[in-house]
This record gives sequence, C-alpha cells and structure tokens, in this order.
Amino acid sequence: MLRLPSRHALPRKYRIMDAAPLEFFKKILDTPSPSGFEQPVQEIVRNYLSDSADRITTDLHGNVIAVKNPDAKLRLMFAGHCDQIGMLVQYIDAEGFLYAQTIGGWDPQVLIGQPMTVWTADGPVPAIIARKPIHLLTDEERKQVVKIKDLWIDIGAKDKEDAAKRVRIGDPVTMQLGLRPMLNDYAFATAMDDKSGLWVVVEAFRRATQKKLDIGLYCVSTVQEEIGLRGAQTSAFGIDPQVGIAVDVTHATDCPTVDKKQEGDVRLGGGPVIYRGPNMNPHVVDRLVAVAEAGGIAYQMAASGRATGTDANAIQVSRAGIATGLVSIPNRYMHSPVEMISLTDIDASADLLAGFAISMKSGDDFTP
Repeated sequence: MLRLPSRHALPRKYRIMDAAPLEFFKKILDTPSPSGFEQPVQEIVRNYLSDSADRITTDLHGNVIAVKNPDAKLRLMFAGHCDQIGMLVQYIDAEGFLYAQTIGGWDPQVLIGQPMTVWTADGPVPAIIARKPIHLLTDEERKQVVKIKDLWIDIGAKDKEDAAKRVRIGDPVTMQLGLRPMLNDYAFATAMDDKSGLWVVVEAFRRATQKKLDIGLYCVSTVQEEIGLRGAQTSAFGIDPQVGIAVDVTHATDCPTVDKKQEGDVRLGGGPVIYRGPNMNPHVVDRLVAVAEAGGIAYQMAASGRATGTDANAIQVSRAGIATGLVSIPNRYMHSPVEMISLTDIDASADLLAGFAISMKSGDDFTP
C-alpha cells in the first residue's frame, strides 16, 4: 500500500466544519468545565448526540456515554475529556480580593493580567487576575518567578462583604472563553485541551453512525482528566470495551525554542498524530495507519516510551486490559490562554476515527 508523506498538505478537500459541528465546537469552547464542574458542557454533549445514539447515559462520576449498537459483543470506546484546567476560589480578603487554588497544571506566568470569569450560582462574574505593576516591584521581585499565592483575582468588589454577596468559596474560575479564528484555518482558545479532542470523538461518532457498523461504538465525554485521568478510569471499567482510542492534544513543535530532537516533529496542519509505544496496542496503531492511508488522510507519527499523560493510560489498564490507541491534535502553547490548533487537523481526526470504527468487524482480534 502506498504510504502518504506525513508532513504534506492534506491531499483531499476537507469539510473543515459544517454549520452544526462548528456551532457545537463554539458552544463547548464558550462553556466552562473546570475539572469537577463539567455539568454545563456535558448537557451540550448530550443534546448534540441525541439524534445519533441509541442510548445516552451519564454515570455517577459525570461521564457522558453515548452508544450505538449496545448489544454488540465487540465494543469500541472513543474517549475525549471535557474538563479544562481552571481555578477555585479559596479565600476573600477584607478588601474584597479573591485568592484561588489551581485546578490542573498552570504556569503562573501566563495568568498575569488575564481577563477571567468566576462562575457562581447566580451567573458569571467578570474578573481579572493580576499582581502589582512592574513599576512597584523591587529589584529582587523582578528577578523572581511569580507564584500563584502572589496573584489575586479582582471582581471590582468594594470589600469582603460586597464580594461575598456574589462569590462563594469553592466557585470555579476560568480564563476568558471563546473561539478565535486565525489565518490558514487555525484557531485559538483556552481549553483547546481537550475540547478539540472532545469535538473529534463526538463528530467521529456522528460520522460513523451514519454508516453500517458491525460493532458497539461508545463515545465518552470523560471528566477529571486534568487531575488524574479519573473519568477514563471509571467509564472504561463500566463499558468494558475490547478496544479504546483516546483523543487528546499534543505539543506542536513547529514554533521557536521547542527541541524537535526531544519532542518529535509535530506540525499544525499536518494531520492527526498517531502515537506508538508501550501505551498503545500495535494492532490498533497499524489499523489507524491503514485507515489513514486508505482514506487519503495525512497523518503524523509520534512516540512515547512510557504511559502517556492521557486517557489512553487509564483505558489500557482497565480491568483485564484494553487494546488502546492514542490520536492527538497538534496544539501550540498548551495550558495557556492561547492554545492554538488547526481546524483541518480536527476534521481529519474525526474522519480517521470514524473510518477506524467502520473498518472493525465482530471477529477482529487485537491480541498482540
């Protein structure tokens, strides 16, 4: 079979996004979902998949699980996590300024001066996160890396009483949400990790269910990935699939200062990234590559010599073991307000996963 160059432009016309999928993408990026607070975005997922699934359930952990052909013996699970990194209000001082814990892994440097939102029971409260201006920093302070404890959230409150009327301890906080289009079908937003992956598994499920499937296909919007792959662990245990594919973001290395010799050569617009390594079942990897080549889908290869920091990790070791794959979306500036992806990459990734599901037959064996 002819192997397509993995770094070339996509060889066929992609839809990028039709009106409904694009609107779904915008909605999930506009909707807050810090780990543990995923309910609003999960409602959007349930509604969007209602016409494609035979059954949609939400488990006690909060994972949303859509299934087609639930009685089939061979089960394939797609997993994309809906949670994002965020913050959590933990203290209100006498002047009405808020101090917060982090949810997930933050670089505090990217937080300084950002517009934020505190998501309260009465609705969103606009906020900013800051520290004292550079003019007022001492020479020693200017040399130091800022710490979360040195930053405060300002909602414009007059004092503690005023702030406490609007905000409660434990309210989640996010950066300003929303999709921003760029040149060459690129786009950026906070929470591309992993709402781009969530979009892929949902859209792959919709595309696959428009064809005849010989298997049971499960699409899971997993929760709490950013604090330990927790939703994938519980949902994989409940579904007990023979095969699972996680979709997450990976570091794009096509920007300054990133060492390709250490991180691999991964480019925006180069197509989905198929991972190889001990976390990935070799037959799943081979099938993904074969589907990509048969469908004219440009793809990129990457390697991980250990268990990845993605839902693929938890899926692989669930119960007696699951044949696992990992497809990743190239992402510049991960865990920042400006996470940047290619819309063409996520469209191609959805086609790749849909093609994988359609290719599976009830007698397929993925035993290494």
